[in-house]
Amino acid sequence: MKDGVNGVALGVFIFFFLAVTVIGFMAARWRKAENEASLDEWGLGGRSFGTWVTWFLLGGDLYTAYTFVAVPAAIYAAGAAGFFAVPYTILVYPLIFTFLPRLWSVSHKHGYVTTSDFVRGRFGSKGLSLAVAVTGILATMPYIALQLVGIQAVLDVMGVGGGENTHWFVKDLPLLIAFAVLAAYTYSSGLRAPALIAFVKDGLIYLVIAVAIIYIPIKLGGFDDIFAAAQDKFAGPPGGKPTGALAPGEAGQWGYATLALGSALALFMYPHSITATLSSRSREVIRRNTTILPLYSLMLGLLALLGFMAIAAGVKVDNGQLAIPQLFETMFPDWFAGVAFAAIGIGALVPAAIMSIAAANLFTRNIYKDFLKPDATPAQETKVSKLVSLLVKVGALAFVLTMDKTVAINFQLLGGIWILQTMPALVGGLFTRWFHRWALLAGWAVGMVYGTLAAYGVANPTGTQKHFGGSSKEIPGLGEIGYIGLTAFVLNVVVVVVLTFVLNAVKAPAGVDETSPGDYTADAGDPGVKTELPPATAGAPGGH
Repeated sequence: MKDGVNGVALGVFIFFFLAVTVIGFMAARWRKAENEASLDEWGLGGRSFGTWVTWFLLGGDLYTAYTFVAVPAAIYAAGAAGFFAVPYTILVYPLIFTFLPRLWSVSHKHGYVTTSDFVRGRFGSKGLSLAVAVTGILATMPYIALQLVGIQAVLDVMGVGGGENTHWFVKDLPLLIAFAVLAAYTYSSGLRAPALIAFVKDGLIYLVIAVAIIYIPIKLGGFDDIFAAAQDKFAGPPGGKPTGALAPGEAGQWGYATLALGSALALFMYPHSITATLSSRSREVIRRNTTILPLYSLMLGLLALLGFMAIAAGVKVDNGQLAIPQLFETMFPDWFAGVAFAAIGIGALVPAAIMSIAAANLFTRNIYKDFLKPDATPAQETKVSKLVSLLVKVGALAFVLTMDKTVAINFQLLGGIWILQTMPALVGGLFTRWFHRWALLAGWAVGMVYGTLAAYGVANPTGTQKHFGGSSKEIPGLGEIGYIGLTAFVLNVVVVVVLTFVLNAVKAPAGVDETSPGDYTADAGDPGVKTELPPATAGAPGGH
């Protein structure tokens, strides 16, 4: 790491940061609506985005600062096991092609803003809706925190903030400024801000990866030398234990496969993914996006190779999250290192904005409106959502500044386990009304409890952290090591199916379904498609 502040890189970083800040505030005037005081406008961009805007917005969900930093960092530390992110982003697209268009249609038909809106309307249960909302907020918070961790990693490598002995306020001031700017333009412009900034973000990311995948291997002697250096590192010292592998061994195959599958199932359960989806203007936009989004997976595979390049370049860091920023500073000219750092930094701002908006919408619609103020006007909903989006960011910032970074990462892994437990209610509800609302709530509770307790009992490989040290554990009954989230999901589904049989047999109250079969294939131009949530659904009959 270079001594002092890298002035050139910092100057380039600040230039791009100021540029996206201006774009963020200008976004408030982009496609400005006559009535801005509604969640449709502030939280969903007026449900008006076309194919390209939606593509970049959904890509903003997938390519975060955490992805840019953590995926190659995992490969830097442990080898090809970190490539699980590539197959799971391939698996996810056929999956979302089957259900996202249905969710878009029913949500536009009834004016739903969140997944919990749909769950409440489909099953007539405020309790189940609340469970989905709370899970979404809990799972999103550490995800936002990790975006700030990505910005902090870049600032550390550029030498901004001083050393470890620097006063905390001086050290964290750059991160506080970045947070304040993000909070201001998100409050002002809503979802339109990250939608516009996503064009800059993805352009920078594509540029940096394209240059890195060509330029760095040339400087390091080619991919043969890169893979040879990685093989030597993972083999460990003579007579010692291997530290990783270029290909997962037989013992790790269950863990690799279950983590990839579980992550694919969970990715579009996150509130921010659904928010980006519902902001599009038609059902066809969603169908088209699921066919072109795999282009992002290609770039992710190339991005992951940076982990091997960091090994070959001799990068040595105690915190693996610094490996890729350090690689960029080592290999690139200072000016282009600044471009790369800007790509990571802006790659944090876009998803952090979408995530905070999505979490705020969940609180406003499914806690504030359902339980605290059922007669809230659209203007009141928008005001509350704006304020909560600020509180969410403050909570994430406090999380980053007060807790060990490894704790933040492990809580994000826990978030993946949690959010997967909402899939039976959301995706199951899009295709059938057979599942009983009480069975879905019981299955969710079993999955949440098992997943949390199982993750609590996992220590990290070095033994320095006894709890929440990873997301894999022995699968009951199989004896193989697998992803805890997928095991919890299977238990969840078993409970839902068994209890549904029982509850339907005893004719337990099923709640009122306010949707009809035609709602799931409706498009924007069809008659009867609404833009506001009907007042009756705030207190749907039969809700619990």
